[in-house]
Amino acid sequence: MTSPEEPGDTGTSLLAPGWTGSPAASATGDRAYLRALLDAEAALTRAQAALGLAPAEAADAVSGAADPGSFDMHALAERARAGGNPVIPLVADLTEAVGTEYGPYVHRGATSQDILDTAAMLVAARTLDVLLPDLTRTERALAALAAEHRDTPMPGRTLTQHAVPTTFGLKAAGWRALVLDARDRVTAVRDALPVQLGGAAGTLAAFGAYGAPDPTALPAAYARELGLRAPLLPWHTLRTPVADLAGALAFTAGALGKIAADVLALSRTENGEVFEGGAGGSSAMPHKANPVRSTLIAAAARRAPQLAAVLYGSMTAEDERPAGAWHAEWEPLRDLLRLAGGAARDAAELAEGLRVRPGVMRGHLGLTRGLIVSERLAAELTPVLGRSRAGSLLTELAARTYTEDRTLGELLAEVPELRGLDLDALTDPARYTGSAGALTDRALERR
Repeated sequence: MTSPEEPGDTGTSLLAPGWTGSPAASATGDRAYLRALLDAEAALTRAQAALGLAPAEAADAVSGAADPGSFDMHALAERARAGGNPVIPLVADLTEAVGTEYGPYVHRGATSQDILDTAAMLVAARTLDVLLPDLTRTERALAALAAEHRDTPMPGRTLTQHAVPTTFGLKAAGWRALVLDARDRVTAVRDALPVQLGGAAGTLAAFGAYGAPDPTALPAAYARELGLRAPLLPWHTLRTPVADLAGALAFTAGALGKIAADVLALSRTENGEVFEGGAGGSSAMPHKANPVRSTLIAAAARRAPQLAAVLYGSMTAEDERPAGAWHAEWEPLRDLLRLAGGAARDAAELAEGLRVRPGVMRGHLGLTRGLIVSERLAAELTPVLGRSRAGSLLTELAARTYTEDRTLGELLAEVPELRGLDLDALTDPARYTGSAGALTDRALERR
């Protein structure tokens, strides 16, 4: 009988193919969090040393001892139950590893939330740093699709039904716009991620007690050590950084989910207008080529809003440090980072491998027997027949296209008043894509 898997950084999960093996997976594993916690502790000692509040030798000793490989994650996880967070046992082990002379400088003046919040920001920063390149891959692949298919006509669909013609280029340009929106939001959040440093109740009092002439200078020194922002105030119960992360990550999952939803619809057997390159198979049906990348992205997009809701709900945190609200954030934030990172990985693969079938799209424009251009005909026939007559004629002919199994163009050709019109041009769906080309060009100007 095998033993349960110990906490680690395998980057895999049997029930999470959406993020398994992704860069975000290893950036958010237990070992990654342990590394971030140790980085936060070591940076705090270095920051105090930089301000003359600790010996340089203490900073070297703590930094040298802060090696993730020297700590037992399973034991830390078990011992975290006693105090409700993993920082307490970690500080004890790190202090012992540093030794008697410099051990007192470990964690000096800080509270557990300072370290765990800072570590969470480090993990988020490192995850976003590997997520953003996948968004760049995605938008570049979509830009190429939009340019290639600028004038590829296809049915536009509203409320599941054919509406008027559009182009696949415009659709791909719209997908890219969402990806760029996500990139901009993620970039802004990444650049604003702050350290946390306030001491027991957010007053920095302990740092003054340990001899700091100006404790308010310490957060900036701490931020410089970690490459994060210095906060205006300790944010133990002012959870803007976590809420902003939640919003950017949920938006990213949703933006990528829109692409996945469209690909899933367009790749149905009865549509077949696009298909995933390297699509997945079925355990029971050898003929199937499932849109696996889109499926996994869609799954992430469905889960992300609920995870973000937990993080938003945790903003209602009482007092100077809360019981429960802070603790409720840890797992949803990691899950959200993993889902968004996995979805970004899958979206890049989806966009780069997507196959488009212009001939199928063009064929589907004829499924309504010409009715897909009825909007255009209503406008074109009004000057000839009058608005009332044009409307009633099109309504009558629309019904006849189905009862008589004839095209709208054939029926219009039998109307005496219309014999002077170029009905072939007026009923050609490919000639009624409006400003789709110009809109695609405009969208592709965005960088």
